[in-house]
Formats: sequence, C-alpha cells, structure tokens
Amino acid sequence: MTNNVNIDVNEELAEAKVGRLHKWLGVMMATLTLFDGYDTFNPAYVIHYVAGPWGLAPGQAGFLVSSGLVGFLIGAAAHGIVADRMGRRVTLLGGLWITSIFTLATPLLGDSFASFCTLRVLTGLGLGVLLPLATTYINELAPRRVANTFSLWGVAFGWALGGTMAGLVGVFLTPIFGWKVLYWIGSLSIPLTIALHFCLPESVKFLALKGRIEDIRALLTRLRPERAEAYRNARLVVTGSTTQRNPVAALLTPQNRRTTLTIWLAAFLSLFCIFGLTGWIPTVMMKRGETFAASFGFGALMQVMSFVGGLACGYLADRRGSSRSVLATWWALGGLSVLALVFLDGHAVNIVCTAAAGFFVIGAQYVLNNFTARSFDTSVRATAVGMMLSVGRIGAILGPFVVGTLQQVSAGPMPMFVLIGCASIVAAIAIASLAGRTAPVREASPLHVHG
Repeated sequence: MTNNVNIDVNEELAEAKVGRLHKWLGVMMATLTLFDGYDTFNPAYVIHYVAGPWGLAPGQAGFLVSSGLVGFLIGAAAHGIVADRMGRRVTLLGGLWITSIFTLATPLLGDSFASFCTLRVLTGLGLGVLLPLATTYINELAPRRVANTFSLWGVAFGWALGGTMAGLVGVFLTPIFGWKVLYWIGSLSIPLTIALHFCLPESVKFLALKGRIEDIRALLTRLRPERAEAYRNARLVVTGSTTQRNPVAALLTPQNRRTTLTIWLAAFLSLFCIFGLTGWIPTVMMKRGETFAASFGFGALMQVMSFVGGLACGYLADRRGSSRSVLATWWALGGLSVLALVFLDGHAVNIVCTAAAGFFVIGAQYVLNNFTARSFDTSVRATAVGMMLSVGRIGAILGPFVVGTLQQVSAGPMPMFVLIGCASIVAAIAIASLAGRTAPVREASPLHVHG
C-alpha cells in the first residue's frame, strides 16, 4: 500500500549525497572504461613493429588505428536504440563481451594487415558501446551539484588511465614481448565482465520508463538508505516520457536540431584532433629527434594530462552551471598549443605542448560526453550520446588516415599540426555558438509509478 506522499525520483537522484553505492558504481564504470581507453589507444604502439614487416605505407599504417574506430562508429550508432529499449545493463555487458572476445582473438589470429584490421573492426563494435553508454549510465545516477566531476571520476578517469597503461605497456613491455603483449593484457577484461554480471544494477530512470516499480524502490533504497522508510510507503513520481519509437528522429526535431547538429560537428572535429594526434604522436616525436622510449611516453603523457584537464574543465563547468563556454575555452587553448609545435622545437617544447594538447583537447571531450547526456531527455539520452560519438568517430577514423597521408605527401609533421590546431579552434567556435540553446530538454508530462 502507498500513502498520499509523492516522491519525485529525479529529485531524489539529483539531490542525493555521494554514497557508498555511488562510489561502487563509479569504480565499476571506471574499470570498464579503463579497458575501453586501453584498447582504443594501443594500436598506436603497434605501428612501429608491423609497418616494416607488413610493408605498410603511412596511409595504411594510419588505418591500423582507424580500423577499430569503424566498428566503434557502428556500435555507437546502434547501441543507443538497443539500450533505450532493452536497458543499460544488458547492453553494457554485451558490449564488454564483444570487446573481450575479439581482443583475445587479436594476438591469436591478427598476423597480417587484413586479419588485424578485421579483428579491430569487430572489437570496435563492442568498444562503441562502452564509453557512450557508461557516460549515459553514470549521468543518470550522478547528483546534480557534482554531475560533471562525478562522471569524470566514474568514466573519464578509467578511460585516461587505460590510455596511459597502453603507453606504459608500449614503452616497457613491447620491446621485450612484441606488440601482441598489448592484447594479451587487454584480454584481462574477461574476469571483469564476469564480475559485472553479478553486481551491476540497472539505471533507475530506465526502470522508470519500463514501470518496474519494486526494482526502483530497491535501487533508490541502496542509493539513499537514509530514505528507505519514505520509499517503502510513498507514491513514486517520475518526470519522464515514454520510450521514443524513433529516438534518432527525436534528436532532429525542430526543438533539438540545432543543438544536435552543433554537438555532432564539435564531436567530429574533437575526435579528428584526438585520434589524429594520439595515433601518430610516437612516430612524429621520433621524427622530431626524441628517443624511442620518450616518443612512446608522449602518448602516456597526453592521457595523464587529459584526465587532469577533464577534471578541471568539469569542475569549472559545475561551478558555472554551464559547460558551453568552458568547452569553447578548452578547445581554443588546445588548438593554440598544437599550433605552437609548428613554430617551436626542442624537447621541453615537445613536452609542454603535448601535455597541453592532452589537457585541453582530450579533456574537453570528456565534458562534451556529459554535456550531451545532460542536454536530452532520458528516453533518447543513450541514443544522443551514442550518435554524438558515432558521428565523432567518423572524424576519429579520418584523423589517423589523413595525418598519415599528409606525412607521406609532405615528408614532415608540420601540416598535421596546422590541421589539428585549426580543427580544435573551429570546434571551440561551434560550441560557443550554442549560447542560450543548450538547456537540457525538459522531461515530458509526469509519469506516476506506484504500487
């Protein structure tokens, strides 16, 4: 039986303190995205070992990085529709299984350019689920006052740490065991997948969309145990809409179109910069006179600084109550740091500019993920993040390939720095143009969920 007291589930989630379950969910998402970040960036450390034996031109070598992103594009585009209909939990676990299985298959079967790229495409199908859906999942649980910071610790920390680990394995283990050790280590995601089957709950807001009343009560009680008695007796009111029949079309309605297309453009340019730079940074730094170990270390440096930059960006966005202007500032400064490499040279310059590029360019992307998730209604949120990253992955696919082709034509990295620096500045201009248009879509009429 329920009494006449109504409790707004959205407000309960938004006003919650960060409790034990919040922290555990953050750890789960961080561990999951660690393997995502690790697997996304480790092909950059394969190029050095296989370009000669496989007879690859620079454009083909760039496709070693881009091939996984082709699968990512497909997975990111398709997963949102599945997740908005079937649930965040089952879709996340499915993506992690796909990633784990094909990561394990890569050192066993990826002995040629064609087989390696094929396996990377298949791995990318799973990777396309993990980062966008983890972002959606954590945003649907994050307390309002720390939304960006909580999401960064719960998603971006793992992704950046994974990218850093790929760099460390590339520097210290690949010279001893060869490039395949990158994927043997990546296959350790299999035990994580098994563990998550037993402890990963469903999103509260998705449960609300499906009217799963008792599951909502149980999970709210775990998130806010001090409110257990209130949840047991009250009527739960969830401000939300029913599942959209065509969530992609909903993103392109007149109400949402400007925000959607601008976010897609910014994501395209941002990920073009990120993957064009990170995919080639070890090779480019060797051309600029750095040692093998130092050159591979630049990739790890970018990932470490990206998380610091993401935290700073998220903190400022939370303090200001808006991400738009902070994102624009980050991308503009990131573009300028890359352009500085055109005019300046030397070991110290390489370190400072690479660190700044990670801090600003990649750091901003983490906050763009949260910005997107919080700009759309729950019923299309997973689709919105997935489509943003899917469109962005077109830029990510083109980045390493275009950068490789530019180096082949120009015999040097300078055109690459000009292109990436300018693209980051254009992303800043695009997101700044959304002034006054980025408030989250208001949820539709109240849906009363009660026992």
